[in-house]
Amino acid sequence: MPDRRTVLKGSLAASAGLALPTGLAAAPAFARAGRPSASWGVQAGDITASSGLIWARSDRPARMVVETSATESFRRARRWQGPLLGPGTDFTGTTSLRGLPAGEQIHYRVTLADPDDPRRTGQPVCGTFRTAPDSRRDDVRFLWSGDIAGQGWGINPDIGGYRVYDEMRRLDPDFFLCSGDNIYADNVILPSVTLPDGRVWRNITTEEKSKVAETLAEYRGNFRYNLLDENVRAFNAQVPSIVQWDDHEVRNNWYPGQILDDARYTEKSLDVLAARSRRAFSEYFPISTLGTGERAGRVQRVLRHGPLLDVFVLDMRTYRDANSPGRQPDDRVGILGAEQLQWLKRVLARSRAVWKVIAADMPLSLVVVDGATDFEAVSQGDPGAPLGRELQIAELLRFIKHQRITGTLWLTADVHYTAAEHYDPSRAAFKDFAPFWEFVSGPLAAGGFPPDKVDGTFGPRQVFVQAPTTANASPMEAPPNFGEIEIDGGSGELTVRLRAQGGSVLFTQVLRPGLVGQ
Repeated sequence: MPDRRTVLKGSLAASAGLALPTGLAAAPAFARAGRPSASWGVQAGDITASSGLIWARSDRPARMVVETSATESFRRARRWQGPLLGPGTDFTGTTSLRGLPAGEQIHYRVTLADPDDPRRTGQPVCGTFRTAPDSRRDDVRFLWSGDIAGQGWGINPDIGGYRVYDEMRRLDPDFFLCSGDNIYADNVILPSVTLPDGRVWRNITTEEKSKVAETLAEYRGNFRYNLLDENVRAFNAQVPSIVQWDDHEVRNNWYPGQILDDARYTEKSLDVLAARSRRAFSEYFPISTLGTGERAGRVQRVLRHGPLLDVFVLDMRTYRDANSPGRQPDDRVGILGAEQLQWLKRVLARSRAVWKVIAADMPLSLVVVDGATDFEAVSQGDPGAPLGRELQIAELLRFIKHQRITGTLWLTADVHYTAAEHYDPSRAAFKDFAPFWEFVSGPLAAGGFPPDKVDGTFGPRQVFVQAPTTANASPMEAPPNFGEIEIDGGSGELTVRLRAQGGSVLFTQVLRPGLVGQ
């Protein structure tokens, strides 16, 4: 069987070489002439040892059909009848695959068929992914990052678009964890931006990115925007994703129940805006726990990637309380909500994986401000005993220690720089927890920012940090960052690498299984 890199010369060529989608600002064509087209590419998501989801978008009503095979020749292909793609989901859809073999390379192709004439089909679009292993002997390797198309830095054709996606694709990971801010619905993309040194940054622009997103159509257009980049489409066709969301999928620093005082918005209710964005989010990513409709599904979930790894995907946005000074001595809602916290405790306690990655869309100890007096993340800068949202994190850390849950580490993005932080009770005001690591990466395609202050409540030590010295440094000035996790199947050792575009490994940390305080 050919290895995954060989695939790049074969079945992925159809996806990587797709022309730029047309009709960006117009409604999809409904003319009966021609055949359905899947020129927005394909994606695989939430892959397990035996299952996964395949995503596609049509340019008109069409039936989605997926074929899978052990080889790129598609001999002995298995056929999966997918949904009818129509205007109710912006012509997107996912097909669920079940009963797949564990630890195997799966080749797939998506064909769109005219619903009135199944013989009238479009050009197949191909992709590939590897199912999770069922043996501890198999290595696991994945990437993570976040923050895409932020602060007005969009797809720049002069520098080859989002080239970091091509670099990540060439590393050939088992999957990619996107830690939120997949879009910046509240950030306009202008045709050009003049940099401090006089250079001009040019953007590909669309109608939906010319204003802040408010309508369902505008949120959908924001999610489509990144798919204009051929690097993203080629990456999606080769690397399956695990996707979570954060604030910029809706609006900066939003929380449930918030009413806007922002002249850019005619719709002032964040609950209304969040429901529209959530629906578009569920349409544009293959996520196993999300359905269509404003009330369907959830973002939080656990993805089991064989005996070595479980990934616990958090939703630190939907259930949080209002941003505040964070000094309250009792906070039962916190940043996770009471129900999600109990769910997280339960699934962590049940996990038998060697490593338990807690995928957090917001950092634990970095102080992220919201205005003059309020705070957006967990910490509020007071290094003393836990207060506000810190109380919920203290409860979780205490639970992990007392249940003797080993192998936990936290991965996040959000702050637009990269860092490694080690937490130890000997340095902390709150001491009832076992030592652990948190690693931060990003942005992938957004402005870079100087480092935030660090809150000492949980005893963090910033072992490594690399950040710009000026706010909103363009990707030309501050290269995109992403992180890499590699777990050795023989020893169980986990290696973290913080990377920057251009091949640089900025920091490396090796963790041994079953140990704490490393």
